[in-house]
Amino acid sequence: MTATGADQDVTGARGAQRSWWWWGKRRSVALDVGLAVVSALECGLEGVAFAHRVSLPVPLGVLVGLAVGSVLVVRRRWPITVVLFSVAMAPAEMGFLMGIVGLYTLAASDVPRRFTAALAGMSTLATFVVMVARMREDVAQADLDQQDFDPSGWYVPMVSAFMTLGLNAPPVLFGLYIGARRRLMESLRERADSLEQELSLLADRAEQQAQWARQEERRRIAREMHDVVAHRVSLMVVHAAALQAVAPKDPQKAVRNAALVGDMGRQALTELREMLGVLREESPAVGPAGPAGWEAPPLAAVGRAAAAAAEAAVSVGPAGPQVPVGSMGSGGPAGPVPGADVVAEGIDGPRLEALEALVEQSRQAGAVVEFVVMGEVRAYGPAVEQTAYRVVQEALTNVHKHAAGAEVVVRLAHRGEEVAMQVENGPSDASVVAADLPSGGNGLVGMRERVTRLGGVFVSGPTDAGGFRVSAVLPVPVGA
Repeated sequence: MTATGADQDVTGARGAQRSWWWWGKRRSVALDVGLAVVSALECGLEGVAFAHRVSLPVPLGVLVGLAVGSVLVVRRRWPITVVLFSVAMAPAEMGFLMGIVGLYTLAASDVPRRFTAALAGMSTLATFVVMVARMREDVAQADLDQQDFDPSGWYVPMVSAFMTLGLNAPPVLFGLYIGARRRLMESLRERADSLEQELSLLADRAEQQAQWARQEERRRIAREMHDVVAHRVSLMVVHAAALQAVAPKDPQKAVRNAALVGDMGRQALTELREMLGVLREESPAVGPAGPAGWEAPPLAAVGRAAAAAAEAAVSVGPAGPQVPVGSMGSGGPAGPVPGADVVAEGIDGPRLEALEALVEQSRQAGAVVEFVVMGEVRAYGPAVEQTAYRVVQEALTNVHKHAAGAEVVVRLAHRGEEVAMQVENGPSDASVVAADLPSGGNGLVGMRERVTRLGGVFVSGPTDAGGFRVSAVLPVPVGA
């Protein structure tokens, strides 16, 4: 019997195609028209008695009653008008249904509360006056047995007040309740809509973050595989080219180089298998999503597992004696290459103390490398040391690819709150046969990504002497 939030919603295409004036739905039209018909019939019947009391023609009284009662059809659009009509027709004793429904609609509508209180007071006062006058008339015509009972003193006002409150209070209170409930539902609906929009935005943002995370993880995997495998494979290709050159002149050296190339290949395959195994590894105790609070191991564990496996693996070279996997020297099959046992990638990945062994590996491949350390040697965080190691490693790999026979200087400087590394090579030696190593163009990009991720500075470019220089500076947190 009121305009609720559901009544105000025009659903679907049907609501867009049909217009019900101020009604939201067809059933609201039917309800209001039905109430108006009933009210018109009531007022028409009451108009007959009104016409007799005021000596008017009966048809005129009926027409007035029908016209007044039909005003109830506009109760949703103009509730104040309905209440005013009911107050105006109170002396004629018409429109009781119209008054009750009008008060209910007024209380349930969005009309300011001061207007509702004023109109409800006017309707209550008018009804009370009519009740008092009617009851005095009825009491005066009645034949009372008890002569000492005077109803005009307290009986008529009290009964009239109870009847007035019984007619006006329930519709007003019920209308206030329905209006408050409607406003609450509208507020909840708006909050639900806003929450749905927020959830949609959060879902879109989560999807973007997931997409970014997938792309970032792909880049990290590609960078790790490039850094862990490419350097060793590049050295293997360099040794293979040297083997091709010395095979006709020095068969014994060719045999040693062949054994070294085989060891390098097996070590590269071992690292690659271990890395892919870590990427595919699934714990049998957890599902695809993992238990609460479980996090996937960081990608640095891939490099650590690959390096640890490579250090622990032992392969048999084609020349006979066993050579530890990870030895990069050309000292022959008589034993481990000096410096190979220094290459220890700890639990946090490669460390700066392994740079000497890394440089020694390049020397064993035929490169002239000078390693210079400046400043007080100290330990840094795992991320800083691993990044510094990878920068030097990739720079040396680029020297083997693009500057065969060039002299190389590797500088490592320990400063107050930063650590700097620089790899500079001169022009390539034309007398040295290049290994013709393929290049994917990802080396400098990967180094720059590693350095900038830690807030460092990376610079690379050609030198005036015809060589190439790679420089990187990594900040070290205070107290690290």
